Amino acid sequence: STVVPPGPPMYLDLVYIPNHSNSKNVDVEFFKRVRSSYYVVSGNDAAAEEPSRAVLDSLLEGKAQWDSNMQVTLIPTHDSEVMREWYQDTHEKQQDLNIMVLASSSTVVMQDESFPACKIEL
Repeated sequence: STVVPPGPPMYLDLVYIPNHSNSKNVDVEFFKRVRSSYYVVSGNDAAAEEPSRAVLDSLLEGKAQWDSNMQVTLIPTHDSEVMREWYQDTHEKQQDLNIMVLASSSTVVMQDESFPACKIEL
């Protein structure tokens, strides 16, 4: 298990939420301890509950306990129903907590390929 045990917080610039944002491995304690300016949310498998609504809610609960209101940017790698619903249901709380969610519909086209992309400036 990658569940983070209690302890002092760690501050990072960019964090990939483990295991396709599955709630079996990420909880509120993870977001209390692993504090980042950017979180990448992967997962596009509704049957496996990825990304997990519980993980997204844990971000809100964990961030609410930080002693600062630093901006956090959430970067989804896929457009999913779970992400859309969570965004709409919690938009006001996201604003209160200074959390911004990037659209996952940006696309880069190179030669004969196209793929989703996101620009991150650290």
